Amino acid sequence: MANHTLAQAVQEKLETVGNVRHIPMMGGYIFYYREKVIGGIYEPGFMLKVCPTSLRLLKGFPMLSPYEGAKQMILVDQLDQLDFLEDLLEGMYQELPERKPRKSKKN
Repeated sequence: MANHTLAQAVQEKLETVGNVRHIPMMGGYIFYYREKVIGGIYEPGFMLKVCPTSLRLLKGFPMLSPYEGAKQMILVDQLDQLDFLEDLLEGMYQELPERKPRKSKKN
């Protein structure tokens, strides 16, 4: 499935929870929940960041590196069967760090 098509499918599923958006970035997509990065679309597919909640609720899902040199993430290949998305995203939100402020451009 092409990255754009996968991003749209994931967005539609996550919209049931609300406050989810995605942006294109370097051939993939980054997903935000309430403005915190929760994961993205990478070569292997849709992946979520590792934190205590994602490890607990996604136990048994494969953990892979999205690209060479990156920390492992959890590959989520079956969103249709995740009826606990709200608990997952809210738990991740509580555990993940705030977004870093953008550096201002100097003239």
